[in-house]
Amino acid sequence: MFVPDGFEPPGGLDASDFRLEPLRPEHNERDHEAWSSSIEHIRTSPGYGSDSSWPRPMTLAENLADLERHARDFAARTGFTYTVLDAGDDVIGCVYVYPAKGDVHDASVQSWVRVSRAELDPVVRAAVTEWLASSWPFRRPLYEPLLG
Repeated sequence: MFVPDGFEPPGGLDASDFRLEPLRPEHNERDHEAWSSSIEHIRTSPGYGSDSSWPRPMTLAENLADLERHARDFAARTGFTYTVLDAGDDVIGCVYVYPAKGDVHDASVQSWVRVSRAELDPVVRAAVTEWLASSWPFRRPLYEPLLG
């Protein structure tokens, strides 16, 4: 079991520069544009790397299938993916909360922001770190810090 019975996953997060809401199929076009325009930047984010299997080029239809999978995971409580939106509802990133591999951590958290909003990388990471501590049941989440 990834999260305890009775735990209600947060419906999102409102921060001063962005908000999180569960990633859904209706985000498809905006999500696809955001990450596909930022592949090299995402690969420099903690938890990805140049040899990562994602991001890789995908069609809009393949991206939709991926968003539908994330929505099923959310409904089944096996993983939680949130889109990062700015005040204008543009998709500027994503946050993934999934079970960690091994016994050291109880959750693995990754995030990215699009290259055109790279200045929000540390802002998103700081807010998500606080959110993990205040709103989630994890004791040992793995959320790698930005380097530098």
